[in-house]
Amino acid sequence: MDVCFVTWSIHLQVCVWLSLFVGIRGQEGTVTCGSVVKLLNGKHDVRLHSHDVKYGSGSGQQSVTAVKEADDGNSYWRLRGVNADCQRGEPVACGQVLRLTHMNTGRNLHSHHFSSPLSGQQEVSAFGEGGEGDQLDHWVVECSGKHWRRSETVKFKHLVTGVWLSVSGEQYGRPISGQREVSGASSPSQHSSWKAMEGVFLQAQAEHASHTEL
Repeated sequence: MDVCFVTWSIHLQVCVWLSLFVGIRGQEGTVTCGSVVKLLNGKHDVRLHSHDVKYGSGSGQQSVTAVKEADDGNSYWRLRGVNADCQRGEPVACGQVLRLTHMNTGRNLHSHHFSSPLSGQQEVSAFGEGGEGDQLDHWVVECSGKHWRRSETVKFKHLVTGVWLSVSGEQYGRPISGQREVSGASSPSQHSSWKAMEGVFLQAQAEHASHTEL
């Protein structure tokens, strides 16, 4: 087992950078607030992704896609609460509302009443600056039991519009050839199931944050 420990004073991205080399995956225990993770869609074997590329139509905001590559550094998302209801290291509860902030650009996973470019479902984008956005950045974690467990799949329901974070199956051409469309689907399905994979899983305050092994 390879384990990386950081204190609260060390910037979280240090361990995110290290995880690119050791391929860390947390498969046991709970997913916690403040953790930085990659989210795998098992139906399509792709990870939720974003980058500083804007949609050419629709909202024109930063695009959100899904990629096959497990080691892509643009696939890390920080799990944050709304207001003060998600303290660092606390287990994420089923039914809890989260913001998912893209680590490399500081924009939040977002959805709104624009059509997605390929499938015509609801567009999913990345919005805001420095982790600050609006109420359209809020997603409800749908899972069984009390808390989101690393070994289980979950779904994300958009709090305002009620769509489900999904991979449509459509594939982009240039300039992001091969990346899959991420959209908001009107109903949940296997296309909207996600699992926490590589990342930094924070423990309760006064303890340490840790990577868990592959």
